[in-house]
Amino acid sequence: VLRSLGIPTRVITNFNSAHDRNINLSIDQYIDISGKTLHLTEDSVWNFHVWNESWFIRRDLGSFYDGWQVLDATPQERSKGIYQCGPASTRAIKEGDVNLDYDSSFVFAAVNADCVTWIHHSNKRKERIYSDTRKIGKFISTKAVGTNSRVDVTANYKYPEVKEISFKITYSQYKNSLMDDRKILVTAV
Repeated sequence: VLRSLGIPTRVITNFNSAHDRNINLSIDQYIDISGKTLHLTEDSVWNFHVWNESWFIRRDLGSFYDGWQVLDATPQERSKGIYQCGPASTRAIKEGDVNLDYDSSFVFAAVNADCVTWIHHSNKRKERIYSDTRKIGKFISTKAVGTNSRVDVTANYKYPEVKEISFKITYSQYKNSLMDDRKILVTAV
């Protein structure tokens, strides 16, 4: 329909697409102290999800957010009381501007949520034991114009992932890093 109105539109496929039901920007999995999965959340990761992008000028948000906008014709959640998703600026999603209208937080989570595993203790305390920051939002793609080739548009949605680098350290450095619960991270160049 948008193309028939002269609005540039394309189909986008996101692999490892997060479905963040509570909009906390993470996909949470809970286990008990024996490692058994507990069903305490409705978050999930889908093999893929498909939506549309259309090219709009965003007078409501400012020219910084002009360009490709996410529109999901098959929303699974209510937004402002009705089933809708978008138009969410891909620029807002990439920049992490999740407080804008039109579901930017939901789309941000779909392409960039952290997958977090928690131990749920019997006293209702939870403890984070694992976090995967690179699982979600892989090979975000569209079809090339005039051919059947895939075009990777991941860079329109997110910055390159951070890579963890390991190297030798002394035992005291290791012990201090455990106490502080810090990781040494560098951005991939």
